Amino acid sequence: MDQFDQSLETLIEGAGWLAPLLFVLLHLFRPFFFLPVIVVCIAGGVLFGFIKGTLLSFIGLSLMSLVSYLLVIKFPKFRNKITRLKEKMFPGQTISVSQVMILRIMPFVHFHLLSLYLIDMAKSFKEYMYYSLLGLIMPAILYTAFGNVITELPWYLTAILFLFLGGIYLYIGKFNKTRSEEN
Repeated sequence: MDQFDQSLETLIEGAGWLAPLLFVLLHLFRPFFFLPVIVVCIAGGVLFGFIKGTLLSFIGLSLMSLVSYLLVIKFPKFRNKITRLKEKMFPGQTISVSQVMILRIMPFVHFHLLSLYLIDMAKSFKEYMYYSLLGLIMPAILYTAFGNVITELPWYLTAILFLFLGGIYLYIGKFNKTRSEEN
């Protein structure tokens, strides 16, 4: 990870005014390099500082959401592949927008899978992008600001954090189920 950060820092310093554009493009090409979102956002915080790093990560993740939408809509094979992953990960489950937003915070949940849930829930492209953008605010902020701290936590504190997020996820699911049964 340190070697990746140093290589990226050298590249960004040499890029000058193109650095922010290259960083946003890194978010778009991140899946091809098998880089988790958290690694790129941490690099953004290190290279550009908290505010600019968060803004650039948010832009990059937003563009990735747009690309996800286009991939799912334009390429049925891609949609089928993600749908199979959805059936493996959450068989027979309905997930709410709030739960998708919680899952977005978890670093290793598949980005396109969560986008598929939002696409299936949204009535239009505009609604999809609205929910997607809302769901990207917290990961961009948290990963950029606290990502380095999260990755350096001992394994048991990381496990507690994931259990806490999992608990919130389950609570929201039960709350939404209860609310839908009342209607």
